[in-house]
Amino acid sequence: MKQSKTLIPTMREVPADAEVKSHQLLLRAGFIRQNASGVYSYLPLGKKMLHKVEDIVREEMDDAGAVELLMPALQQAELWQESGRWQTYGPELMRLKDRHSREFALGATHEEVITTLVRDEVKSYKRLPLTLYQIQTKFRDEKRPRFGLLRGREFIMKDAYSFHSSQESLDEVYDRLFEAYSNIFRRCGLNFRAVIADSGAMGGKDTHEFMVLSEIGEDTIAYSDTSSYAANIEMAPVVTVYKKNNDEQKVLEKVETPDSKTIESLAAFLNVPAEQCVKTLVFKVDEEIVIVLARGDHEINDIKLKNFLNAGTVEMATEQEAAHLFDDATFGSLGPVGVPADVKIIADQAVQSLTNIVCGANEDGWHYVNANIERDFHVSEFADLRFILEGDPSPDGKGTIQFAKGIEVGHIFKLGTRYSEAMNAVYLDENGRTQPMIMGCYGIGVSRIVAAIAEQFNDENGFVWPANLTPFDVHLIPINVKDEAQVNAANILYERLRQSDFSVLMDDRTERAGVKFTDSDLIGLPIRVTVGKKAVEGIVEIKVRKTGDVIESSVENVVNVIRDLQGTI
Repeated sequence: MKQSKTLIPTMREVPADAEVKSHQLLLRAGFIRQNASGVYSYLPLGKKMLHKVEDIVREEMDDAGAVELLMPALQQAELWQESGRWQTYGPELMRLKDRHSREFALGATHEEVITTLVRDEVKSYKRLPLTLYQIQTKFRDEKRPRFGLLRGREFIMKDAYSFHSSQESLDEVYDRLFEAYSNIFRRCGLNFRAVIADSGAMGGKDTHEFMVLSEIGEDTIAYSDTSSYAANIEMAPVVTVYKKNNDEQKVLEKVETPDSKTIESLAAFLNVPAEQCVKTLVFKVDEEIVIVLARGDHEINDIKLKNFLNAGTVEMATEQEAAHLFDDATFGSLGPVGVPADVKIIADQAVQSLTNIVCGANEDGWHYVNANIERDFHVSEFADLRFILEGDPSPDGKGTIQFAKGIEVGHIFKLGTRYSEAMNAVYLDENGRTQPMIMGCYGIGVSRIVAAIAEQFNDENGFVWPANLTPFDVHLIPINVKDEAQVNAANILYERLRQSDFSVLMDDRTERAGVKFTDSDLIGLPIRVTVGKKAVEGIVEIKVRKTGDVIESSVENVVNVIRDLQGTI
């Protein structure tokens, strides 16, 4: 490809709204351009990167026994209503109406479409298992698109769906695709971990996320310092054993606590440890108000709370929603003493071991000291409801928990019969009985992988692409396109390299040498061949982008030199 004939609009300055390295470099090197918040065009170099990643994804999915198809991005509302997700998916689902006022959604995911398709075409156990996948644009109205391709409103995703007649069959395919995903991320050169995760709006149980380790990751991974255990912090169980405090129960006292709205200020004012205090949190769980208690130094995990209560939705109640329970006391002064008997109170298991608790008195500026469970208030249930902390015992019994940040690039689910039962996707088994299909779901953010690779493969000058993912193999640069010897040598090399199955980007622009070299480093192709003043002698310079090593070579020997270098790039 001649650089003058393509679109690679490089930038010298870092865009003001680009917060992370991958976003900055993808813009500066001319791989992408923003059209709207969270919406990007992939320019020629960016499109080539997408193709490289897609090829790896296709190869591994095909080897795992999956078959590619393509489904519509425009989906009828009736399908989502049939599954029950039209009401529950949330504002991220982009909804619209056609000219006849029929409701549609732009595909955020395709469980409904694929379930309908297989339901209508597969009737017998003999056609199962079946695994289908597509690579397609998805749409989610993210509240805060950020970090370029890492969190957008329009993105490219590979989504796969498997259908089974037994749990054993699902387990087998799940394990096979788990390995396929691991192969994909290894082939992309990414430093990643597979972690136990929450299924969220997808439904189902048994799910893993694939996280690329990165300081800019929006997810926190809890991992053991001595074993392979890893989980999203939302899903890591707390196995800490709390020893019951057997101190003698003291008389309940109501004390004035001015300006003590936080645990930190309260503990300091009363000169007590934070773990002796109890937070009183008010949640709205499927429209029901539930009070949740946590030790002062702990935070409630709403995912654990949702799973424990088997709820559809869990969110913090507003002060207005909670006011009728607490005589208009505001948050920071709430407590479990005197709460109406018909209001459910549940607590994290750490609270159960406490004696002589400090808690809100349901009156602004006042707290109780020496409150005790059962004597002063009742807790319906105790459960593991808090976030795990660094230093806690690892749930697998090996070592202690450490934290790392991660970028989610893949997620696999065992959906079970969540969609097949709701949408009547059934088959006839060996005995002629009707059974719901058992499903699995497997997603990879293809455009997000490109961003994750960009985040890991760069230096102070630009990208340093691995050889198997680079947009072009060689950057060929004639220094002076008005010099006949340089142009002739460059043209000869251009043809020889292409005939030898190397993809070549030739910078034939009438730019200064410094501009060409700066752009070359920014774009980050593995090999740069510079045709300069020694072209008249048949000599060119070969530079390895990764190491900076420079080799002089005759024009006749360039192809052999680059082949020898391939193992080092």
